[in-house]
Amino acid sequence: MLHFSIWKTTLIGLVSLAGVLFALPNILTDEQSQNLPSFMPSNKLHLGLDLKGGSHMLLKVEAGVVISERMEAVKDEIRTALRDKKIGYTGLAVADEAVSLKLRKPEQMEDALLAIIGLSQAVNSSLLQSAGARDIVVTQNSNTAILVTMSPEERAARVKSAVAQSIEIVRRRIDELGTTEPTIQPQGTDRILVQVPGLDDPEKLKALLGKTAKLTFHEVDTVRSATGAIPTDSFVLPDADGSGQLYVLKRRPILTGENLVDAQPGFSQQTNEAVVSFKFDTSGAKKFGNYTATHVGEPFAIVLDNQVISAPNIRQAIRGGSGQISGGFTVEGANELAILLRAGALPAPLQILEERTVGPGLGADSIEAGKIASIIGLIGVVAFILLSYGLFGLFANIALMINLLLIIGVLSLLQATLTLPGIAGIVLTIGMAVDANVLIFERIREEALLGKSPIASIETGYNRALTTILDANITTFIAAVILFYLGTGPVKGFAITLSIGIITSVFTAFVVTRLMVSIWIRRRRPKSIPI
Repeated sequence: MLHFSIWKTTLIGLVSLAGVLFALPNILTDEQSQNLPSFMPSNKLHLGLDLKGGSHMLLKVEAGVVISERMEAVKDEIRTALRDKKIGYTGLAVADEAVSLKLRKPEQMEDALLAIIGLSQAVNSSLLQSAGARDIVVTQNSNTAILVTMSPEERAARVKSAVAQSIEIVRRRIDELGTTEPTIQPQGTDRILVQVPGLDDPEKLKALLGKTAKLTFHEVDTVRSATGAIPTDSFVLPDADGSGQLYVLKRRPILTGENLVDAQPGFSQQTNEAVVSFKFDTSGAKKFGNYTATHVGEPFAIVLDNQVISAPNIRQAIRGGSGQISGGFTVEGANELAILLRAGALPAPLQILEERTVGPGLGADSIEAGKIASIIGLIGVVAFILLSYGLFGLFANIALMINLLLIIGVLSLLQATLTLPGIAGIVLTIGMAVDANVLIFERIREEALLGKSPIASIETGYNRALTTILDANITTFIAAVILFYLGTGPVKGFAITLSIGIITSVFTAFVVTRLMVSIWIRRRRPKSIPI
């Protein structure tokens, strides 16, 4: 066990050197990091919200909007199905997330129920499909009244999907701000935790997250006035500029924001006002081109979050799938709209339940406190191990420094975010690393007291301590993994540094110190062990 081949020695040296190189950028300034050779690592640790300051928000997904939109679609499907079956009805409407209607003829109840039940679909989940769960529940309230509601399984699936989609959209919008390492994760069934370290403009973040950014293109109903009777296939929306003008639009959109592939702010060449240039995908470009070709001279409305931001007349067929949105934007407003459109629309509005701003001063205090705690802990451990084990304590201290560099190097390589709990994990790792060395050295001391030779004592000490070290570290590692998967935010940060620290501690405490002891044995040939 004390013999190390050349390739093993080289491998241990390369791993230790890699830890030093990957940790090095963290002590350099940004300018010095940029001047490093291209082959050198340049990734740095990102500081978390509690260290760097920034914005913290807890958002709630308004799942009721998603449910209502689905039930509106169910209402249209029911209307079509009953008309196809020539079943008379009245009062078809959506209220309290349910569709209700009354039949004109009670004797058509059975046919109506069969037609509506036929619209139900299996819930979009393999587990629930096997259980036979359906998306809607049809109830007969009287000999003429029918109530259609969403099943609990479908509701849970849609809320989960809305939260997952919202997290992705929120991440895209925040990435457009140029921030690094935001924390965006679900909390509970319908909430999202957002932490953006280093963001000095929380109001801008609120503005981005507070808009659904649902973009649609609608045909303008030029025949009907907003003050008259509105048919079921049309609806009324106001102008976004606050002028009070109302537009009657066809309910079915020509295109939606889902067909957009790009949106960029710019300036109109004719009016020099700020505009947003957009581009459709292939399918959207074809639909848009065909529509504008057949509706030359007619207006169409560009709707954002239930407000008409522009309603231009079509002067000619618009081919190529690109166009401009104008609406009296400021430069900042055009840039913000472009960000929203590129990121995509939220499936439902987000309500800000909690908002907190951590100042950089508080973060600096946290960093300073963490530094002091780490330094005091490190000095205490180094002094203890050196006084207790002499030369072998020196080997353990060198391995401990390599261990710290490896932890920082791995975290830098992974572009991890360091938080106060993460610092706590590193401090705990320092103690755990020394604990392994204490086990090894005490075993060696016991073997030496039994009269064994130095080589035999060291060999037996390392062999017998290995099992105990692995048992202790594996159980701790399992606990860290559980904390990572079940925990959130700070708990995950602690679990990550602890997990990495366990692996590097075993490597440095058992492998690196054994290599140093092996080299010392070969060179000194001692007759006794100074331990």
